[in-house]
Amino acid sequence: MFELSLVGPEDRVELLSEALEALDALSVSVEDADAQTPAEQALFGEPGMPPPKDGWQRSRIVALFATEALAREAAELLKAQDFFDGCAFLGVSPLADQDWVRLTQSQFAPVEVTTDFWIVPTWHEVPAQARQIIRLDPGLAFGTGTHPTTRMCLRWIARQPAMYGRVLDYGCGSGILAIGAAKYGAGDIDAVDIDEAAVDSTRQNAAANGVQLNAGLPDTAQGLYQTVLANILATPLKVLAPLLCAHVAEGGSLVLAGILERQAEEIKAVYSPYLHLEVSDSEDGWILMTATR
Repeated sequence: MFELSLVGPEDRVELLSEALEALDALSVSVEDADAQTPAEQALFGEPGMPPPKDGWQRSRIVALFATEALAREAAELLKAQDFFDGCAFLGVSPLADQDWVRLTQSQFAPVEVTTDFWIVPTWHEVPAQARQIIRLDPGLAFGTGTHPTTRMCLRWIARQPAMYGRVLDYGCGSGILAIGAAKYGAGDIDAVDIDEAAVDSTRQNAAANGVQLNAGLPDTAQGLYQTVLANILATPLKVLAPLLCAHVAEGGSLVLAGILERQAEEIKAVYSPYLHLEVSDSEDGWILMTATR
């Protein structure tokens, strides 16, 4: 395969991407051309919502082609278009054959949750300092421990005196929070998600970690829980406020993640008729919000 690289302004990203796809590109990706420089920009978006922007002020567009001839032909055709004005052709280069499995695995090292609680892919040895671990490999469902929101939820779990009573993991993804709760003593756990692939992933990961839980679609969640965990994103968390709060038992805890620091007040306001939320942890611009009934 061969890689064709271009750079262009934000308002050409969609046009260039569509043109490359029409010219038989196998894939097209867009990244910040100023990444790792002082001009780097962060773009935050949420599933189900329109992207905040099509690209960055200076976007690098990379397309993969089956042959060098196809890549160079695409470059020449693009350069002849009016909309290519203000864009630049960076070059065509061969994509080296690699052991993609090994390369992917090398990108997922053990993740430290606390000094003695780690998430460890199956191909890695357990760190010597680990006293509690979750074995988890990357998959189709969200939650490998590499994202700050997942780590903050797991830290909260690890810092509880004991995980007792019923636990609900709402929007379970890979099941990592439900598995974490089980590792710290919870014995009655419901893990639910709207995505059946996530439910299957949760069941498989629970079995791989030797823990018992009940995974299913959202209607699996019934009654009151001592702990309700929801690591989703701000928009669905706002919609789900009445439902999630209704599941929290007297004396129970609500734990919310997937929230940016700038979203704290709007989340507090939405949940204020039900529970009083506070920021309990923060990492890399994300926050953990908790409440007790």
